[in-house]
Amino acid sequence: MWAAAPALLLLLLLLLLLLPLARLARRGAARLEPAGRAVLITGCDSGFGHLLALRLHRLGFTVFAGCLCPGGDGARRLQREAGGAGRLRVLRLDVTRARDVRAAKELVLSHLPERGFWGLVNNAGISTFGETGWLPMETYEKFADVNLLGSIRTTLAFLPLLRKYKGRIVFMSSIIAYFTLGNGIYSMTKAAIEKFCDALRLEMKKFGVQVCIIQPGNYARSTKIQPPLSAEEIWSELSEEEKAVYNKEYVQERADFFNSILSEGSTNGSEVVDAMVDALTSPAPKARYMVAKLKEKVLVFVCALFPTVVMDSVLSYALSK
Repeated sequence: MWAAAPALLLLLLLLLLLLPLARLARRGAARLEPAGRAVLITGCDSGFGHLLALRLHRLGFTVFAGCLCPGGDGARRLQREAGGAGRLRVLRLDVTRARDVRAAKELVLSHLPERGFWGLVNNAGISTFGETGWLPMETYEKFADVNLLGSIRTTLAFLPLLRKYKGRIVFMSSIIAYFTLGNGIYSMTKAAIEKFCDALRLEMKKFGVQVCIIQPGNYARSTKIQPPLSAEEIWSELSEEEKAVYNKEYVQERADFFNSILSEGSTNGSEVVDAMVDALTSPAPKARYMVAKLKEKVLVFVCALFPTVVMDSVLSYALSK
C-alpha cells in the first residue's frame, strides 16, 4: 500500500491540474433547455423554495411545488404569481409522511412533460434555537424527520425517475453544517445530510445523475425558517431540571445573542436561488455551492483546516460577547 503512495500522489496532482480545465470545457457547452423538463421542489410555502419555483417556472420548466399547506397563503400566492394553472402545480407534500411522498410521485408520473423528470430539490427544512439540554427528545426526533429523513424519503422515492432521465438532485444544506452557535440541533441535521449527499453523489455518477449541495450563510431575513425567540418563550419550555441549572438572565443573554445574529441575515434570497438554478441547469454543476459572506466563509475555513481547539476558542469568544 505504502509503495503505491508516490504514484497516488502524482495522480492526485494531475487530477487537481486537469479537473479545472475539464470543468471549464464543460461550462462552455450550451446550458440546459428547460422546456419539457419537470422539477419537484419541497418546501415551497415560503423562502427559497417559493422563490425557486417561480424562477424555474419563468425559465420554462414544468414545476411541481410541494407545500406543507397547499391551501395556505404561501401556496395561493405562488399560484397567483405564476399566473394560475399551467406548468406550475402546487401539491400537498409533508416530507415526513410517506403517503404524501407516494402521492407526489403519482402526480408527477401522471403529468410528466415530454422530456421527463429532470430535477428534485430537497429544500424543506425547519430550525430552532436552544442549548442541547433545553430541547426535549421529541424535538430532536422532529428535526431529524424533517431535515434529514424527509430529504432521504423523497430522494429514495424519485431515484428511479432520476436515473432514467439522468437528472439532478439538489439538497439544501447550510454553513451551519460546519459549526454551531446556539442551534446545534439544526447543525446536526445539516451535517448528516452532507454525508448522505457525499455517498449519493459518488453512487449516482455511474447513472449520469448529478448531486449538488447548496450551503447558504445567514439568510434568516430572507426566509421564515427561524423567527426570533423571546427569552420568556424559551424559559417556559425548559424542564424543571434545566431551570435549576440556568437562570432567566442567562436565557435572556442567549436569546439576545441569537436574535442579533438573525437580524444580521441577508435579505437577498435571490443569491441562493441563483446557485440552485445553476445546479439544475449548468452543463458542469458544482458539488457544493457556498453562498455566504466573507466572514462566514472564514469561519468555515478555520473549522475545516484548523485543529478543533482553535475553532472552539473562536466560537467560545463569539458566545462570550
